[in-house]
Amino acid sequence: MAENKNGQQSESTIEKLNENLTSASEKIAKNQKVIYIVVACVAAVAALVMCYIFLYRNPRANRAFEAYNQVEINAAGNDSVAAAEYKKVADKNSGTDAGKLASLSAAESYYELGKYKEAVECLDKFSTSEPVLAANALVLKGDCFVNLKKYDEAIDCYHKAVNKAGRNEQIVPRVLLKEANIYDAQKKYDKALECYESISKEYPTFQLGNGLTVDAYIEREKARLGK
Repeated sequence: MAENKNGQQSESTIEKLNENLTSASEKIAKNQKVIYIVVACVAAVAALVMCYIFLYRNPRANRAFEAYNQVEINAAGNDSVAAAEYKKVADKNSGTDAGKLASLSAAESYYELGKYKEAVECLDKFSTSEPVLAANALVLKGDCFVNLKKYDEAIDCYHKAVNKAGRNEQIVPRVLLKEANIYDAQKKYDKALECYESISKEYPTFQLGNGLTVDAYIEREKARLGK
């Protein structure tokens, strides 16, 4: 009887092992199916991305730049024509680099025409990761707000331009001068003095180009403040 019991136990153990092995093999098979499905999905997505890039995005980007370059040729220095045509390119190709550049060019043309509101609308559609270009666009936007007599908005743009430009010697002191002019017009002489002193301290070689020195402006502001 013991042998039968042992035999039965052995058979039972073998059966359990077989069941476990069968279960494990089934799990592996199922996992393989999942892996195959995932790989197939990834491959399909990759194929779609490649199709998008080579069949849609790149050709669209190329057409956008061609349209942008054509405006430069056709406008021939005519700001009225340039503004309208650049805006068309920007609207048609929004989100592309050429579309963004067209927005900036349209804004510049509108500014020259004295259409500051339209210029601001175009600048709102412009963006770039290049700091100097971004800073100059913000300066232009600030100039538009000055002409629209929206001085607080102008100051905000100039502050952002200074932050974008870092310590660019061609941009920052020029922007600080623009800020100082607004503060002077608002009779905020203490704020204007801060701008002039920043130029004197941080950009001592900057030339105003009007025969006066920054120190002369500093003394003027101090006199206004009774210092």
